[in-house]
Amino acid sequence: MAVEVSVIATSSLGDRSYLASDGTVAIVVDPQRDIDRILYLAGEKGVRVTHVVETHIHNDYVSGGLELARLTGARYLVAADDEVDFDRTPVADGDTVPVSGALRLRVLATPGHTFHHLSYVLDEADDSGWRPVGVFTGGSLLFGTTGRTDLLGGEHAHELAHHQHASARRLADLLPDGAEVWPTHGFGSFCSASQADAPESTIGREKRANPVLRLAADEFVTETLAGLDAYPAYYAHMGVANLAGPAPVDLTPVARADAAELRERIAAGQWVVDLRHRKAYATSHLAGTVALGLDGPMSTWLGWLIDWGAPLTLLAETEEQVADAQRELVRIGIDRPAAQATGDPDRWSTGPEQLRELRMADFPALAAARAGDTPAGLPAPDVVLDVRMTNEWTAGHVEGAVHIPLPDLPGRLAEVPAGTVWVHCGSGYRATAAASLLANAGREVVVIDDKFGRAGAAGVAMSPGDA
Repeated sequence: MAVEVSVIATSSLGDRSYLASDGTVAIVVDPQRDIDRILYLAGEKGVRVTHVVETHIHNDYVSGGLELARLTGARYLVAADDEVDFDRTPVADGDTVPVSGALRLRVLATPGHTFHHLSYVLDEADDSGWRPVGVFTGGSLLFGTTGRTDLLGGEHAHELAHHQHASARRLADLLPDGAEVWPTHGFGSFCSASQADAPESTIGREKRANPVLRLAADEFVTETLAGLDAYPAYYAHMGVANLAGPAPVDLTPVARADAAELRERIAAGQWVVDLRHRKAYATSHLAGTVALGLDGPMSTWLGWLIDWGAPLTLLAETEEQVADAQRELVRIGIDRPAAQATGDPDRWSTGPEQLRELRMADFPALAAARAGDTPAGLPAPDVVLDVRMTNEWTAGHVEGAVHIPLPDLPGRLAEVPAGTVWVHCGSGYRATAAASLLANAGREVVVIDDKFGRAGAAGVAMSPGDA
């Protein structure tokens, strides 16, 4: 049977894991921490997991590799140069790992995303010997870009960017144009130096489209370093957890909180997060909560905003939504929320005085308000707050807006000028989270729930990008 490679996507974090099999045995590459998805897929295909491999010690999520190897009895392949606190099969550049009579892995050192990063060429046996089917590139060669080079500290970014360029060139030189490229990062992950939307790729396509294979080393390094923006604060905890050996996950339901307990938790300044869609949150929500809907990258923004280790309570319409949130959160090391509640805001409050609305508008309304014709029911804007990331801001922004990226907002609330704040992001998701933080601080706020690309056409005065 020909090799089959299945993708296990984690869209909320912008990552992919892989299960490659010959119909009997399987290799798992860069598994997320909730390994039940992989065990189910292996069972569905009737294959036995014999090898679990890590391309690198991950900085954006907690790995499930150690636990998966323990449960399946698989060999756990980790770079020999990584000093970890658990038993594994150390591998290094040039190693060949037999998997079955039909499959093998070849280990290639591809430093750049990290110093000890590895890629794994998947070879398939045919009548003439072995042929490369593709390569698992982790955070090295991605679709149209590469993994970022500053996660081990800005002082290493320049050196690692040079390594990244050399590693990508090495892959392109060693593999045929038809070889598939299977990266872990790059589908919205902050581990990617930039973003691309290709669903699949080959070495040949990357030679044509990827800057790392078109630019000279110095030019690539300059361009890469100039494009790097901030990355989530929780990344600081991921590598530490993965080097130590992550504990198994516990996805059992957490304790329920009644309305009185929710009031106490909010009064104590704890994080109580409303997982409903932002439009439901705007209609009615429990005062003091933070809006981070499950329809967006909730775990990324929550992990970035929250004080690490702080008690967390989850609010949702259904138990299934709470379970989904727990699954997302364990992937970044937030293991056990303190409490949860389901239903609607009326059930979460001890009285109507605890409930609050959030006003929403769009960019045409902002243009009208700035022209002196504020739509009925909305307060006039004294401040327009842009909570997008710095790269987004420098590409173009609303004239006269104040810029504070969402991750910085909790520590910079005092910098928001006095008056009514109209807040926007790129779509409305981050703006709603920011508005909830502002409202909790006693500010009058309106969410611009609209695509930023519509602002200019709606008549909002714009400032061109700085770049």
